[in-house]
Amino acid sequence: IATPNHWHALGAVWACQAGKDVYVEKPVSHNIWEGRQIVMAARKHGRIVQTGTQSRSAPGTCEFIADLRAGKYGKVKLARGLCYKPRKSIGKVSGPQAVPDHIDYNLWAGPREPAPVMRKQFHYDWHWQWPFGNGDLGNQGIHQMDLCRWALGEQALAPRVVSLGGRFGYDDDGQTPNTQVMILDYEAAPLVFEVRGLPDAMGSSRMSHYRGGRVSVVIECEAGYFVGTNGGKFFDHDGKKVQSYASGVALQHHQNFIDAVRSRKSGDLHAGILDGHLSSALCHQGNISQRLGTAISREQLEDQCNGEELREQVFERLAEHALVHEKDFSKRQMTLGPSLAFDPKTERFTGELAGSANGLLKDSYREPFVVPKEV
Repeated sequence: IATPNHWHALGAVWACQAGKDVYVEKPVSHNIWEGRQIVMAARKHGRIVQTGTQSRSAPGTCEFIADLRAGKYGKVKLARGLCYKPRKSIGKVSGPQAVPDHIDYNLWAGPREPAPVMRKQFHYDWHWQWPFGNGDLGNQGIHQMDLCRWALGEQALAPRVVSLGGRFGYDDDGQTPNTQVMILDYEAAPLVFEVRGLPDAMGSSRMSHYRGGRVSVVIECEAGYFVGTNGGKFFDHDGKKVQSYASGVALQHHQNFIDAVRSRKSGDLHAGILDGHLSSALCHQGNISQRLGTAISREQLEDQCNGEELREQVFERLAEHALVHEKDFSKRQMTLGPSLAFDPKTERFTGELAGSANGLLKDSYREPFVVPKEV
């Protein structure tokens, strides 16, 4: 399944019900509820369901994770995902755009209402509109999010999340942030994720980096830190390279799916659907906080950190970067999402604003394109 995001879960559930095995691209879902429905469908119907997070099959990355599990670098102190990937404006249209003649728009829209198309480019730019996509957090970022969760060893969603961001540098038909930072506050160690779609300076094409990583992860451990995605390097705290892990794309990820189809053992999968659901849902957690946020000035931002050192650090990094591209925040302010409590067992938000947050756990569907409650 390599459709737009809003079709992933419905296609996967229907396939499982029809007795098919499934390779579903990331993110496996458009929302948290959908992801869990795919997991349930796969288990109920005994299907093999692989997620398209190919780094799970990258030999160098697997070797690093094995060393991490063996205690070679001590405890993980923080996992940081980076999606510093250039994303230009998608433009702004003055009215509805024509759907290409060769597209059955009713079928393409599927679970969503086939509303007027408000973007110049029909394909791909749906990523930046909420009804169909999940921003770069759920597009490129899901790969690095998955690696962060893998490194942390977490097999549940985060008990607290907060997001800060906005769409800076241009005014277009995109709705999702092109600049965002979120904190997933796991008890053992936090997960920080940063999205930057704009370069490090006005008029430049050079993207920012953090410890040399751009579209990467930085796993901070007691003994130093790892930087990479498909392979990478581990450095001590002085920045001296300790070990290299072979770089290379995970060509065997598809073969792993085929091997599991033949063995009929879902445990043989490198990126089974439960892992796909959890990592995709972490992106959704951050986006829910972001979508419930309110505009905030640079001056107000400091007061909202509540003395939390990590929050102050990551929020300040985002504000400094955004100011490069948006000198006047009165025109397009940063949006600070609420700090949301979450119950990993029920996969529902709790506490203040739980009603609003839980309202974003699931989309509205239209017949006959409805993700079933009973899978």
